[in-house]
Amino acid sequence: MKYAVIDRGDQLSKSLAERFHQLAAERGLTRHDDTPDIIVSIGGDGTLLQAFHKYVDRVTDVSFVGIHTGHLGFYADWKADELDTLVTLMAEETPHLVRYPLAEIAVETDEQNFYYLALNEFTLKGVDATLVVQLSVNDESFEMFRGDGIVISTPSGSTAYNKSVGGAIVHPSIESLQIAEIASINNRVYRTLGSSFLLPQHHHCDIVSKKEQRLLLTIDHQSLQRTDIRSIRCSVSTRKVSFARYRPFPFWNRVRDAFVDM
Repeated sequence: MKYAVIDRGDQLSKSLAERFHQLAAERGLTRHDDTPDIIVSIGGDGTLLQAFHKYVDRVTDVSFVGIHTGHLGFYADWKADELDTLVTLMAEETPHLVRYPLAEIAVETDEQNFYYLALNEFTLKGVDATLVVQLSVNDESFEMFRGDGIVISTPSGSTAYNKSVGGAIVHPSIESLQIAEIASINNRVYRTLGSSFLLPQHHHCDIVSKKEQRLLLTIDHQSLQRTDIRSIRCSVSTRKVSFARYRPFPFWNRVRDAFVDM
């Protein structure tokens, strides 16, 4: 098996990465940063997002394993003191692959189009003033939005920014996107649904800029600003991300551990 390691960069994560390489060599695992089979993320959910985007062009060919070195993360199955157990299982066992939906974001500008995949969410905000956009669902006008921004989240990302703006938590087996508002303005001109809603796999949402405005686009942890965006199409990608499970860790247990248990 070929593997790669991405660490957060702090002292604990770097030392665990060195230890992982040592144990992996003893177990006959091969380090291959260019074309790994499994990518081991050591840090937190942010580290795994970085790992995902580093290997996003090979997302259908790789799987991910997370080791958390801080607070329990939604993408991390393993603790720092379980490193030896994980390496042993990777060397001896075939993992169960769990596949989660991804968001596909197609951005049309004045000159060209850009395409992105998001593991957690895509966020759109106005930079200099409130965001003003037209939302359409399946090519039918849905609402005129004015407010701070819009969050388009995957099911696995529904526990992140989406939850903080009042969106629902969605199980990753439900192939969908969730659209949530950030501080919308409702009056006689601008009317919005006022709550988050889900789109199934075969639906799409178009966001059309309705004025000259500088927009901030954030795809997971990556941000960019543009003034030439015409429209953005959001849909459930045909590609999925895979996580290598060497032991059960149900999604609702993660939710409980993160938000309910003290």
